[in-house]
Amino acid sequence: MSYNKVILEGHLTRDVEIRYTQDSKPIANTAIAVSKPYTTATGKKREEVLFVDISFFGRLAEIAHRYTRKGSRVLIDGSLKLDRWTDKNGQAKQRHTVSAETLQMLDTKGGK
Repeated sequence: MSYNKVILEGHLTRDVEIRYTQDSKPIANTAIAVSKPYTTATGKKREEVLFVDISFFGRLAEIAHRYTRKGSRVLIDGSLKLDRWTDKNGQAKQRHTVSAETLQMLDTKGGK
């Protein structure tokens, strides 16, 4: 049995972009910046920042689009997935993204 669970807390790096499939199902995409503080061997404080692509589906896509924006602090709970496609030059491409299952908005101010 395998386990695929991702929990991330950070700030959105761009506004949520929403689109609809041919059968009117919403899909939204954005990215989150997640930081991890650490101390070097010499005692200097540093911070590693990771940028992770996030996808929302269905009603959650509409909620993310309506109530969050670039800079919003959020908690994402989801699963890791591998997107594969062929670019316009015929090159096979792939990247890992997080498919969000839940979204918690952590900002004290609401609205867009």
